[in-house]
Amino acid sequence: MFDSCGASHAGKVRANNEDCFDSVPDLGFFVVADGLGGAAAGERASALTVKTLVEEVRNAEEAPTAGAVAQAIELANKRIRWEAENDPCLEGMGCTVTAAIARRDRVEVVNAGDSRAYRFSGGKLEQLTADHTWVNAIAEASGLSEAELRNHPRRHVLTKAVGAEYSVAPDTVVSEFKLGEILLLCSDGLHGVTSPDIIASTLARDGSLQDKAQWLIDATLKLGAPDNVTVMLVRHADPER
Repeated sequence: MFDSCGASHAGKVRANNEDCFDSVPDLGFFVVADGLGGAAAGERASALTVKTLVEEVRNAEEAPTAGAVAQAIELANKRIRWEAENDPCLEGMGCTVTAAIARRDRVEVVNAGDSRAYRFSGGKLEQLTADHTWVNAIAEASGLSEAELRNHPRRHVLTKAVGAEYSVAPDTVVSEFKLGEILLLCSDGLHGVTSPDIIASTLARDGSLQDKAQWLIDATLKLGAPDNVTVMLVRHADPER
């Protein structure tokens, strides 16, 4: 029922790639995680989170639910903190995560941090998740303009991430997901560099999901790609095709 493709690149500045992605297509499950830049073992935190979520989804006796995925994120949070507390070299490790469960008529997205989920429908790109950042938290009360917030020195400070606290409490959003529509999961290495207009026009081009994923990464590389960039595309396909 769903076609999918994931792609990732270290970018033009970072020496290693701390992003991680995976999927369980037969269960409609897809996930992207982004290790915290500048923190110890960010790649370990993102890989552990993705591994935990995929294992929990595969081992469950029932089809995955948003509640079960949220619990799996809490489990990943505990595992990350246990490793960090037992190895001083890993202190401070953590990651952001966005996971999606695609259904016949909807998608359920669970997220913590600033990795995002978008829905592309009818030529329009809709952001489904809200970033858990300091800027977003103070945006309404600050009186600052959108441009000032976009360039604020604390715009990358997270208010929620896997491994940052003893509990992470991820958010859940439910959206329509219809035949022909595309779901995009991505790290901030994409949306922090490549504009929504460029993302939308890229997804609108004729081509396979693999082509579109590579085009998104190529567009980001052309803009400098100062961070790792990861995209996961999921298309609601015709089951009788």
